[in-house]
Amino acid sequence: MDARQARRLHEERLMALAHVSGVGIGRDEDSGEDVIVVFVTRKVPRDDLAPEDTVPDELEGIPVRVLPMDSP
Repeated sequence: MDARQARRLHEERLMALAHVSGVGIGRDEDSGEDVIVVFVTRKVPRDDLAPEDTVPDELEGIPVRVLPMDSP
């Protein structure tokens, strides 16, 4: 499964998470591999989130990156 397929498969669930404002596809700056990008209104420490609102580290084997929209 590629990153686009994984995004489509999980987008609805990701959009329902607290602070998530968008989901897209990007490329990891270090490895050059495709990643799923989850845009959040603000980045919250994982320990401060309910388990059901935690963004996973990967989906369908595709790495997930969280990008806060409040960063400069």
